[in-house]
Amino acid sequence: MNVDEKISRKSFIKASAFALVTPMLSRFDFEVQKTSNVGLQLYTLRDAISKDLEGTLQKVAAIGYKEVELFGYSEGKFFGKTAKELKALLAKYKLNPVSGHYGAGVQNSGYQGSLSNGWEKAVDDAAELGHKYVVCAYLTPGERKSIEDYKKYVDLFNKAGEVAKKAGLQFAYHNHDFEFQKLNDELPYDYIAGKTDPALVKLELDLYWVAKAGLDPVDLFKQYPGRFPMWHVKDMDKGDQSFAEVGTGSIDFKRIFAQRKLAGLTNFFVEQDVSKRPVFDAIATSFKNVKALKV
Repeated sequence: MNVDEKISRKSFIKASAFALVTPMLSRFDFEVQKTSNVGLQLYTLRDAISKDLEGTLQKVAAIGYKEVELFGYSEGKFFGKTAKELKALLAKYKLNPVSGHYGAGVQNSGYQGSLSNGWEKAVDDAAELGHKYVVCAYLTPGERKSIEDYKKYVDLFNKAGEVAKKAGLQFAYHNHDFEFQKLNDELPYDYIAGKTDPALVKLELDLYWVAKAGLDPVDLFKQYPGRFPMWHVKDMDKGDQSFAEVGTGSIDFKRIFAQRKLAGLTNFFVEQDVSKRPVFDAIATSFKNVKALKV
């Protein structure tokens, strides 16, 4: 596409800002029609954020992302900023902080801002920031030694969901692959998804980790219809099964997105835990390819 000939002056300004991220990305500009807002899990950019938060958010917005999911809330701060401070910074770049990841806090009792410690404060800050969802991101190995641990999480997650509901938010759980590995002939995910209150505990499905576990996301949608309002959209390398840019790996996203209504999808976030390429190149490739899906 010849940018000068085919887009307006306003779009040219936007394209120019995008080109500042890296010249090699300019060929991706606006070649696919706009579809759903594409979100980004900012954990993908954790190293860049630690060095330059505002510069990182500026680049994310310039690529075209409209929504973000946060991580690392601790001691009443998001990336070292109060909810009010970060809300203003995100608004500057028109980034909607739809969701945030939080720890269970069962193993680390000194960690303030987890489901087990200071949860009410964490939820209040999330509401002030503008979150719609608050998500338990991960269970450490020490927090999931036996199926008995998961039985306890049914109660913890329901209670976390009640606190979130009172603040006008929705609680959810984000999976990896270990939830689909049997313990004492029982699947941990059956407790997380099957024993919790469906109104209080939704599920953020990580499509990569489901594939890594050898499962089909669509089967989970059929088993728990409407429980998956959020997805992590990340791809798997066709060779070594490592993390890959969306659209370059082995996962059939078109087929999965075709079942978005069954899943109950409202928001999705590109994520790439580790990248073999420069990370901003990687998230730009994923953005382009997600847009090309026209989902």
